[in-house]
Amino acid sequence: MRTRTITALALLAIGLPAITVGGIFYFLLLGTFVVGAAWEYVRLFRAIKIEPNEAITIGGVFLIILARVYFKEWEYPLFIFLTLLTLTVHLISFERGRDQAALDFGSTIGALVYLGIIGAFLVDLRNINQDGAWWVMIVLPCVWLTDTGGYMIGSVYGKHKMAPRLSPKKSWEGYLAGIFTATLGGMFFAYVYSRWGALAGDITLWQGATLGLLIAILAPLGDFGESMFKRQSGMKDSSDVFPGHGGFFDRIDSWLWGAVIGYYYITIIIF
Repeated sequence: MRTRTITALALLAIGLPAITVGGIFYFLLLGTFVVGAAWEYVRLFRAIKIEPNEAITIGGVFLIILARVYFKEWEYPLFIFLTLLTLTVHLISFERGRDQAALDFGSTIGALVYLGIIGAFLVDLRNINQDGAWWVMIVLPCVWLTDTGGYMIGSVYGKHKMAPRLSPKKSWEGYLAGIFTATLGGMFFAYVYSRWGALAGDITLWQGATLGLLIAILAPLGDFGESMFKRQSGMKDSSDVFPGHGGFFDRIDSWLWGAVIGYYYITIIIF
């Protein structure tokens, strides 16, 4: 727990200024995490003898996020190009004797969609408006509170397993605790940011609570998704980059869901 806490504080010390400043600093931080997750994604699949193309997976994810930030009109054509390029590369691989080339193709496209297109919502969230940093600092803390509440209560009182094959340590008790802490946290951040931050008049307490509730209900699916990859590959963590926290993919698995939920809730319901 001590190691986890120290690592979390170090990441916060790096992440908070990048979120606040935005621009190239936020892009570089986000790009590092998502590209790092793409590299780990390749490792996970290689462990089960599936070969996503490493160059297209890592480079494509980075280019998709880059396009979302700076060349938005090129994002869709870029994805089409990458899809066709991916198929071509794996066709050649099959012709050269790689019998699993069709599965390789699917795994490469999966990374481009899940880590590239969906990962770019972390950029969209920050760029909602001039107060984007405040929206990020509601959504991501709600994700963290979901994890923290679930871990603290589930590790002590968890008796009823949610998904024993996917994540044996996760319990319904921990899940409900995460819902409670994130809902309360969403309400708390809405109050603080609307009173002393830049969101005065933009979000109500109940909107903050509902946002936290939705994140807590759905974001754990991101954690389960990565757990599925790890269980199938036989790896405990995607890597050991962050002591006590695993790798890049371990860090952003729930962020991906939180970013999508937060972006659409804020842009459709609040605005």
